[in-house]
Amino acid sequence: MKIFVITAFPGMVRACLSESMFKKAFEKAGVMYEVWDLRDFTRDKHKQVDDTPYGGGAGMVLKPEPFFRAHDRLKKILGKSKPRVIYPSPQGIVFDHALSKELAKESDLTFFCGHYKGVDERVIENLVTDEISIGDFIVTGGELPALMMIDALIRHIPEVLHSYESAETDSFADDLLEGPIYTHPQKYREMSVPEILLSGNHKKIAEWRHEQRIKRTYQRRSDLLNSKTGKNDLGGNNG
Repeated sequence: MKIFVITAFPGMVRACLSESMFKKAFEKAGVMYEVWDLRDFTRDKHKQVDDTPYGGGAGMVLKPEPFFRAHDRLKKILGKSKPRVIYPSPQGIVFDHALSKELAKESDLTFFCGHYKGVDERVIENLVTDEISIGDFIVTGGELPALMMIDALIRHIPEVLHSYESAETDSFADDLLEGPIYTHPQKYREMSVPEILLSGNHKKIAEWRHEQRIKRTYQRRSDLLNSKTGKNDLGGNNG
């Protein structure tokens, strides 16, 4: 997979892509990153990427020209007339586990990062293939949402995680939240690890963990169970 990030703040993105799971995806799974400075696609001496909105109003808007020129270069590199371009936006569809798995299957992805008031609508109408939201709140720019989406999707590439089974039991992997987990020491400040986890009976442990996942999902995100079962409750004693 090759991931392109087009941004007016490339240092912010590069700093993250060189750490943690991003770095492991590059080293272990061959995920390639290219971070392009939006200012490199300007043609004025001041490298201006934003301007005031037509019709007046507060805030600055990112100009269309740099994005279109970046898109022209993308098409030449990828040999595609319509690369998959994601624009993080509160007006987009909500990002979730299923979408992260879908995006992980792509051979290449491009993120156009907005900033300030946003981008010229012509960019969205003509170049963007997916407007995606990470939630009903506003952040300063699209850089952090893009990084969050990249982090979520690269976890689905088997070579990235030390144990792919870990991803398969994460919250939302099968419409259930992850249950409680414990590590050493066995007892800390009078708080002990559940005895079942010390039993060595892997079948019983697996059953307990599944029960805990259902219980926690019922208590904290019952909407996930409702969407899966089509019922308003579990009809049992899992709560």
